Amino acid sequence: MKTLLVPVALHDSLSSVFETAILAARRFGSLVEGVSLRPALAEYVPVDMVGGMTWLRDEEADKAEAEAAGERFVAFMREAGVPLAPNGPCTPANVAAAGPRYRWRPDVPAGDAFLGQHARLFTATVVGRPGTEERAPRMTTFETALFESGRPILLAPPIAPATLGEAILIAWNGSTETARAVAFAMPFLRQAQRIRVVSVEGGTVPGPSAEELADALACEGILAEHRAFSAGRRTPGEVFLAEAEAFGCDLLIKGAYTQSRLRQMIFGGPTSHLLAHAGIPMLMAH
Repeated sequence: MKTLLVPVALHDSLSSVFETAILAARRFGSLVEGVSLRPALAEYVPVDMVGGMTWLRDEEADKAEAEAAGERFVAFMREAGVPLAPNGPCTPANVAAAGPRYRWRPDVPAGDAFLGQHARLFTATVVGRPGTEERAPRMTTFETALFESGRPILLAPPIAPATLGEAILIAWNGSTETARAVAFAMPFLRQAQRIRVVSVEGGTVPGPSAEELADALACEGILAEHRAFSAGRRTPGEVFLAEAEAFGCDLLIKGAYTQSRLRQMIFGGPTSHLLAHAGIPMLMAH
């Protein structure tokens, strides 16, 4: 977790995104790079179905908003005491000696395509948990980073967390996606004080059990307890969040969209439930 990308847009969870990134950076001595995130103009060409009129979003207003986002990012890092990263390339020597630090990349292209591509260079991308409210983080930001980067997503909750990675819950369903999330989360798992692996009957796919994952982690030198719940009246997503709260969890690890996005939109699913309700940071991968 030595490099973290933070796409910055002006939404209500922005302070939580910054704080989550700083907590991770302090834990691992990470470089945090902020970039402005603004939709491409082509994404804002609505058509008036009555009059046939179209309009374009004001490009100057977009640029001003991007500058304001950068100012928020830099100000937050300074207030938190995170130093500016020195100019020049990273080398093994200066990385080993460095602690948490930040840099701002100005003048990035508009549109989500850049985010998906640029995020491939970073250990993880930190975004806000998406919502349906006007001032909530956009779902397209989360999904672009999730599906296009090939890297994990660290999701910040609406309210900034006080700790990160001390007590970890793995929402295990036996899937490739969750196995990948666990692999990406190994830096957190190696430093955690407590880990619990939880599975729910009816919410798994053919694959190893929660007990088998705990045994595999033990072979890596990582102690984890495990719990398997039988099918009941609660959905797997509800069980994961209830167990996370009971465990005092400050990081939940899960594979995203083991079921298709379309199926989850229609029928719901654990990923959709967690994206709608989780109040703790989550590390997800697809």
